[in-house]
Amino acid sequence: MSVPLDLARTLATVVDEGTLDAAARRLHITPSAVSQRLRALEDQLGRVVLVRSKPVRTTPAGDAVVRLARQLALLEHDALAAMGADDGAVASIPLAVNADSLATWFLPPLQRVAERRPVVFDLHRDDQDFTAGLLESGVVMAAVTSREAPVAGCRVSRLGVLRYEAVASAGFARRWFPDGVDAAALAVAPVVDFDRRDDLQTQWLSARGVPTGEPPRHRVPASQDFATAVALGLGWGLLPGFQSAAGLASGALVRLGGDPVDVPLFWQQWNLTSPLLDEVAEEVVGEGRRVLASGGVSRR
Repeated sequence: MSVPLDLARTLATVVDEGTLDAAARRLHITPSAVSQRLRALEDQLGRVVLVRSKPVRTTPAGDAVVRLARQLALLEHDALAAMGADDGAVASIPLAVNADSLATWFLPPLQRVAERRPVVFDLHRDDQDFTAGLLESGVVMAAVTSREAPVAGCRVSRLGVLRYEAVASAGFARRWFPDGVDAAALAVAPVVDFDRRDDLQTQWLSARGVPTGEPPRHRVPASQDFATAVALGLGWGLLPGFQSAAGLASGALVRLGGDPVDVPLFWQQWNLTSPLLDEVAEEVVGEGRRVLASGGVSRR
């Protein structure tokens, strides 16, 4: 059995674009031709590679094919660059990152690579507990993740820790915690969660003996907007030092006490010999180790 590379690239394009129609526009062919290519690929492999939903979803066999297509595209770009035959071609590097890292420390290292290399970055934002899944499916080439155990075919480097503290605006604290931050007050004070998968506030409440289903919850699914919601007094929440330091220094924010919540972060990337991907990793890992607390972690 062999994997026809042109058909593998077609599948990767369909996954990137989300629909057969959008992939057809990018490939400058008809949607019918895209569908025929996918059927030919499945006939060749004897396996279904794509669930034709909106957006499309790959099967485990499709994940493997997409991963192969992306790896070959990266190696081809490196080879052409080494030969001086890339004709200014711009490489696209898909990466996965959690929202708090993206909002605070992750972009400067990418900017330094982009100054030196003809490259663009396709960033996929997800909870750090789930970014490794994007590596496994072949959607991204590397990820910031809380998973230390290497994904199959990947290597791992430790970044450091994002440490979160429970904070609230001074006005919110005066209103909701006039007699101190105790379990009774926490059971009724509004909380800000990032989304329904964000369990940092829940972890902190559980450690304080508060039934987690009791407090009313706002959900603000963007890192900077989350911090703004806390600063405005919409509710209390856990913020990393990057986002709380100025407010705490000025007195606009106050600490609620309790133990901080630490989430360790790691960089996982495909285990390929790729000068471009290795250059990205060197910048990201170096930045992470400079700016993240040596004993902490992240969440969103």
